[in-house]
Amino acid sequence: MEGDRIVGFTVKGHSGYAEAGHDIVCAAVTSAVRLTECAINDVLGLGAAVKVKEADASVALRIPGGLSETGESTCQTLLTALMVHMASLHEEYPDHILVLEED
Repeated sequence: MEGDRIVGFTVKGHSGYAEAGHDIVCAAVTSAVRLTECAINDVLGLGAAVKVKEADASVALRIPGGLSETGESTCQTLLTALMVHMASLHEEYPDHILVLEED
């Protein structure tokens, strides 16, 4: 966060809910992250500006400043929706997902 602006997210680790390939919590997180990434990079066409880093069991996405008003607004809506979804997953599976908000 930069003030009220969400600048990105990092997702790392495994939920440990079930074995790899059968873990519904991991699948829910991965699907939501990929949807957000595709919407920002492919649908909005910000792939050249948005930084995505992938490593072993980790994905980080950062949006830059200076986006158009529409691009910024849409990114904020998408990132807020992702945050709400992750918080909801945490409520449902509190032992398997942790959501942290950082400045």
